[in-house]
Amino acid sequence: MIGRTPENLLKDLFEHVISRNASDLHLSVGRPPVIRVDGKLFSIPEVGVLTKIDLNEVLKSIGGEERAKQFDRGEKEIDFAYAHESGFRFRVNVYLTSQTITIAMRAIPRDIRTLDELSLPHELEQFAKPSQGFVLITGPTGHGKTTTMTAIVNMINRSKVAHVITIEDPVEYVYVEDKCLIHQREIGRDTESFSQALKMAFREDPNVVVIGEMRDLESIATALTIAETGHMVFATLHTNNSAQTIDRVVDVFPVGQQAQIRTQLAGTLTGIVSQRLVPAKNGGRLPAVELLLATPAVRNLIREGETAQIPGVIQTSASQGMIPLERSLRSLVDRDLVTAEEAMVFASDPSLLGYSDFAMGSSMV
Repeated sequence: MIGRTPENLLKDLFEHVISRNASDLHLSVGRPPVIRVDGKLFSIPEVGVLTKIDLNEVLKSIGGEERAKQFDRGEKEIDFAYAHESGFRFRVNVYLTSQTITIAMRAIPRDIRTLDELSLPHELEQFAKPSQGFVLITGPTGHGKTTTMTAIVNMINRSKVAHVITIEDPVEYVYVEDKCLIHQREIGRDTESFSQALKMAFREDPNVVVIGEMRDLESIATALTIAETGHMVFATLHTNNSAQTIDRVVDVFPVGQQAQIRTQLAGTLTGIVSQRLVPAKNGGRLPAVELLLATPAVRNLIREGETAQIPGVIQTSASQGMIPLERSLRSLVDRDLVTAEEAMVFASDPSLLGYSDFAMGSSMV
């Protein structure tokens, strides 16, 4: 758009993000901006087609001259957080596509919401109570893992006197200290890497360690050791269900170490939350949750490498507080909050929802 200033462009972009409650903003050369609303992508043609100059100016405005120079020097990906004057925060990733600058921005809500406000099950409250253990929050990208983990950690902040250290890339939600002493460390700004920050955590006297994402063997091994030595550890993983999560943690290690890791995980695990955000009938998205709790039976299955049996244990352990994903989805349908068609899309095993193909076929397009 001729004559457009970087300030006006940013103002237009953020007005669309905020007014439409978008979760993500995508900026690419040669096309209009794209936003994601309730999980779906929408173009914003009224803003106009973006140029390379537009994107370079946006990067300078939100990341500063130094990050723009970083990119010019040949770094092909940059991660950072950006705080807008409206109070909104964004997680920003700048990357190259076909040697052209591209920007992805994830909106982070201003306030840390409670489990009730997020429509999450009350069973998750129990994860704020132990002083030692390992809780994993899992699910696909963009399905609210960090939001859920933050809500649980903020329950600790409101209820216990504890020292909380977070290790994030970048820092997303900013905690307001209540009863806890909280130090939030950002990769690249406050520490070199997850593995380095986790090693140093032993010397920093934490009660609770929050890991934005476990990415490699070293960070997973250190997280297990931290949990094993009397701390509470929370972390996220990009996995689809509890059984897959356990396999991912174990399989990242060489075969010769896997038996030891299974034993460590069985001894430290408190529970695994696997969630999806499902489009709601009245707009927005609602969480459907699979919840695994580390009962003696589950610990034994982990030690023995029998993870294939874990979905069956979840299905039959509702009385112990476990939640199968399909039961969570069925509850949303029964309360007329989501359609049966959407529930079928997100179910791990659609047959467990109790809908026949015949019944579904009449309404599916």
